[in-house]
Amino acid sequence: MDMGTLQKARIFRGLTAEELSSALLALRGEEKRYRKGQVLLHAGDLTEKMGLVLEGSVTIESNDAWGNRSILSHVGPMQLFAETYALLAGEPLLVDAAANEDCRVLFLRADGILQLTEQAAPWARKLADNLLCITAAKNLHLAGRSFHTAPKTIRGRVMAYLNTVSLQKQSKDFDIPFDRQQLADYLNLERSALSKELGRMQREGLIETRKSHFRIR
Repeated sequence: MDMGTLQKARIFRGLTAEELSSALLALRGEEKRYRKGQVLLHAGDLTEKMGLVLEGSVTIESNDAWGNRSILSHVGPMQLFAETYALLAGEPLLVDAAANEDCRVLFLRADGILQLTEQAAPWARKLADNLLCITAAKNLHLAGRSFHTAPKTIRGRVMAYLNTVSLQKQSKDFDIPFDRQQLADYLNLERSALSKELGRMQREGLIETRKSHFRIR
């Protein structure tokens, strides 16, 4: 496992190589590989582990008993998932974590942070601070998704989402992390209706798009 790469992850920011080694030992880091489509964590499960994506990506999904899917977020390399459930012992997952593509994930036991004091392990405080920042960022993301799905029209939802990505990328020319089906699931739309609206928006000169690439005109 490349320590230099791990130090770039938000959860390990500020840790020295020695502190990182201690943290991985205390958190009982365990690396696993998954194929595209595999479910890493199932809704209803209890987990004491949070996952750090090393390669590939993971989607956080809500799949109901009637087969309806809604994508809540996309987790890319060096990003964390399931940390809230891992920290809240006994709280069952309400979502699935699925491999969006072939991926490698490092699982870390959250109780390793909760059980260690700053005096016993100086890195534990750094990790706790990093987790707080990650949680705050995810709260912003969830608030953003509510904003994206609030408009009543398909075009309104598409424009709200693309505008957010454009602001985040600081460019009107960008890639999104979703394919067409995933974008439809994220915006709570039918794929066919989404595709038709994107086609109309292109013909009207509002956007240019090919696969996951968009340009706002």
